[in-house]
Amino acid sequence: MALVPYEEAAAGMGLQKLHKPLATFSFANSTIQIRQDWRQLGVAAVVWDAAVVLSTYLEMGAVELRGCSAVELGAGTGLVGIVAALLGAHVTITDRKAALEFLKSNVQANLPPHIQPRAVVKELTWGQDLERFPPGECDLILGADIIYLEETFADLLQTLRHLCGDHSLILLACRIRYERDNNFLAMLEREFNVSKVHYDPVKDVHVYKAQRRHKRGDL
Repeated sequence: MALVPYEEAAAGMGLQKLHKPLATFSFANSTIQIRQDWRQLGVAAVVWDAAVVLSTYLEMGAVELRGCSAVELGAGTGLVGIVAALLGAHVTITDRKAALEFLKSNVQANLPPHIQPRAVVKELTWGQDLERFPPGECDLILGADIIYLEETFADLLQTLRHLCGDHSLILLACRIRYERDNNFLAMLEREFNVSKVHYDPVKDVHVYKAQRRHKRGDL
């Protein structure tokens, strides 16, 4: 999903930002240098504002990351998963096959050897081969700017449904660009309790929290 460009991608970020070979950030008392390659991989190889905002939210400590099991969907450059691992989570960082080598290189370059075992890069195309991921066992599912492509919404929802257990937490960071983005949130709300937990007015990025809606018989 992260490999498919969406409208106004280049215009929205500016060519200079898109084509910078390195993007540098400071999170979790670490300097993180993310390699970018827009020409080869498009949106999968650029750090989007939503990833920065979600990383900032994780660093704020609203979610306990130490020892938790997390999955990042549509990871792209891997910034969010890297930050989660630095903050103590065991993270499976996922994207489609074409992005994996690039993703691995960023993860390995930014995690010290003693933390690298806590981060695994794995292929995941939403809605496909989900049996390779244990159902309902992860504590946290992370996604930054992954709800922009309407034809992926059903597969993304199926993937979230598979990964989420009764106590799992989903954190999605996004900029609401089109009505279809709200349409996905409406789809999510049919099965999950959804609330906005953070907003960055400068970057115009929202962070939403979602948890599985309990059936009446489970209460």
